[in-house]
Amino acid sequence: MPAPKSLPTYVYKIVDSAPPSPLPDVYPLSDLDKHDGFIHLSTSWQVPITADLFFASHTTLHLIKVRLAPRSSQVKWDDPPNENDGCPHLYGDLGAADVESVEKFEKSGGEGQSWKEVFASSGWLE
Repeated sequence: MPAPKSLPTYVYKIVDSAPPSPLPDVYPLSDLDKHDGFIHLSTSWQVPITADLFFASHTTLHLIKVRLAPRSSQVKWDDPPNENDGCPHLYGDLGAADVESVEKFEKSGGEGQSWKEVFASSGWLE
């Protein structure tokens, strides 16, 4: 799938544990990323959907905000099943030089709270 007509400034890596501090030059791959051969990323509007689909049972998530422009040649926009808008996949390394910031998010509204609700109250996603 081709890239969106208007590229976002940032894409996000969702992780379920705190990233190392300081961030390394090459961020370690998750088992899923190793298996698939690329780093799974999300656009700002995809983050709540991805988090609710794959991290619903987690009460804490960390988002790594990645500047897209410097890495855009290594990002492929792949079609997710039953979706029209592509998911950004990075075919290369991700490291400290690519990261704008990291933010921790927590579900504080009880067991039934969705990640969509958590992210809706945050102005951090761009």
